[in-house]
Amino acid sequence: QIQLVESGARSVRKGETLTLSCAATGWSTDWYCMGWYRQAPGKEREAVAMIQEDGRNSLYGDFVAGRFIISIDAAKSTIHLQMRRLEPQDTATYYCVARERSVCWSHWLRGVGKEFDVWGQGAQVSVTS
Repeated sequence: QIQLVESGARSVRKGETLTLSCAATGWSTDWYCMGWYRQAPGKEREAVAMIQEDGRNSLYGDFVAGRFIISIDAAKSTIHLQMRRLEPQDTATYYCVARERSVCWSHWLRGVGKEFDVWGQGAQVSVTS
């Protein structure tokens, strides 16, 4: 059974950089897609970024606009999300997600994450102006 543990979330000020991490355990395969979704109060959940296990395919939500970088340490089954130039509108609960035996498909970025069957507990990021 796959388990995801997020870390790194905290309150920051506008313009600062924050890195979230997500460590996965319990894989039954070395082929998987991992990523991040977020949900702000009163808003629909949206895709932030996702990455293939070999790091070759990384995808981003349109709102990222080059500010975030997702990376993977496959040996540790850990992904990182470096978020730069943070804005108050980035305030949300960020969820790590995973799906085994799958490619990360770009059309998944348009949805709310139903394709992912494993979710972390969520990590609160607050950005103050």
